Amino acid sequence: MSETIAAIATAYGEGSISIIRLSGDDALAIALKLISKKTLKPRHATLASIYNTSNELLDQAIVIYFKNPNSFTGEDIVEFQCHGGLIVSELILKASIEAGARLATPGEFSKRAFLNGRIDLSEAEAIAGLIEAKSEDAAKILALQMKGSLKNFIGDIRDKLVNILAYSEVSIDYAEEDLPQSLIDQIKEKLTEIKVALDNSLKASSARSGLMQGFRVSIIGKPNVGKSSLLNALLSYDRAIVSDIAGTTRDTIEEQVKIGTHLIRLIDTAGIRESSDEIEKIGIERSKKAIEESDIVISLFDSSKALDEDDDEIIKLISEYKNSKEILVFLNKSDLEQVADESILKDFKVEKISAKNDAFSLYKALETLMNKSNISDEVMLISTRQNAAVQNALNSIDEAYEPLDNGELEFFSFHINDAIKEISSISRPYEYDQMLDEMFGNFCLGK
Repeated sequence: MSETIAAIATAYGEGSISIIRLSGDDALAIALKLISKKTLKPRHATLASIYNTSNELLDQAIVIYFKNPNSFTGEDIVEFQCHGGLIVSELILKASIEAGARLATPGEFSKRAFLNGRIDLSEAEAIAGLIEAKSEDAAKILALQMKGSLKNFIGDIRDKLVNILAYSEVSIDYAEEDLPQSLIDQIKEKLTEIKVALDNSLKASSARSGLMQGFRVSIIGKPNVGKSSLLNALLSYDRAIVSDIAGTTRDTIEEQVKIGTHLIRLIDTAGIRESSDEIEKIGIERSKKAIEESDIVISLFDSSKALDEDDDEIIKLISEYKNSKEILVFLNKSDLEQVADESILKDFKVEKISAKNDAFSLYKALETLMNKSNISDEVMLISTRQNAAVQNALNSIDEAYEPLDNGELEFFSFHINDAIKEISSISRPYEYDQMLDEMFGNFCLGK
């Protein structure tokens, strides 16, 4: 007997429709109390008047009943689709609780779906990620994961590892001689295939992390090169103060903006230069930190002036990161007389813009870079937890080679078992019985 839970399923605030969801053994009974009906036909929309426990009319709404196990949670679910607003949905939720439900805790509907076998952990994380998707490409990847793409990938890897473990366990328990070299070579070949698949997925996920979490783009340069003007141009409104006085921006400014199909975090940093001003020093240190945390760095230089020592510091800084981050180098103020010596920037591809007049070329460069991140057929890992599990599994597989070569199958099995547990944690915890089924189902031991 599970408690019946209730919650508002739509975003808080005013809107045309609001959805209140009930899930649990008493969901139907509670709903029938509120609409004064004797039954609801599963998966049919029913127009009904909703009353509270004092028989006061709250709203007229669409009511839909999903009978277990054919629902999101695997339990009976009833949805009230009422008129949107701050008050009506709260009144219906309150009436549901008074009629016997309790308020759901955060994520409890998805938790019940997992516990009832309707989704695995990878699908649950995909649901959470889809709600906060920062690009159209990310939404498409997460939709595939909700349909089981990552679950199937992990399931295939787990099955292969379980098969290898079963061979090892059988040899420990029943073989009188060491494993033949041909079988060891076969196991190594299978382990290598698994490693390649996991490593490719890990690398692809790292390269496309900005796609899932939202790209962080920082604008750097010495004071007064036009960073704030560029920020304002990309945002299409005056967010940052623009002044001829150097050091006007003394802290990082962050804003979200949509570039193509991607929602990015754009960071205007304080001008980087040698300074004795304590507040400005703090701003400069924050700028350097913003660069470290960014996926893409836009480095601005003033083409209307000779490049100086402060520019040299910027060049040194971006040179440190050119192999680990995407660096875009622009000579700003192209509408003025050109003085800067471009040869100093020979190690970078340089383009000219006028941030005040036209930042379209920068917009397109950013869009091209971010679209590149989606060029991969590898299965995506979408969270730090998933990445850590794959890395731990790879480490365990690496540690398994030496005991396999030495014929120490107990230690080999220990490491493979660890790898299985790590990889299984992405979707559904591993049960030892699965290995036993493989062991006794495929080897015809006659025991």
